[in-house]
Amino acid sequence: MSKKNKKFSAADFGKPEVKRVPENTFYFGKENYKLMLIGLALILVGFLLMLGPDANTVDGKYDPNVWNEGIFSIRRIRIAPLFVIAGFVVEVYAILRRNKI
Repeated sequence: MSKKNKKFSAADFGKPEVKRVPENTFYFGKENYKLMLIGLALILVGFLLMLGPDANTVDGKYDPNVWNEGIFSIRRIRIAPLFVIAGFVVEVYAILRRNKI
């Protein structure tokens, strides 16, 4: 008939309920911020792994007659994008993770 831990009286009938706001009104907690920093670090590492000379650069100089096969290395094609994608996944999880109050 009545809800647990609630006391009703006729004097309170029709009055709006007052909702209490918790002391910590921030949506994100420490764990969220830690996860966001980890995600940002993964994205940064991924972009740093993608760095390197372009297709026509040899020994730091541009030469249109030379082709640099280093642009197709495993590091730049496979590993670096995985770090970036993992970083974005961690960022989304950090944002959507509920803060335990």
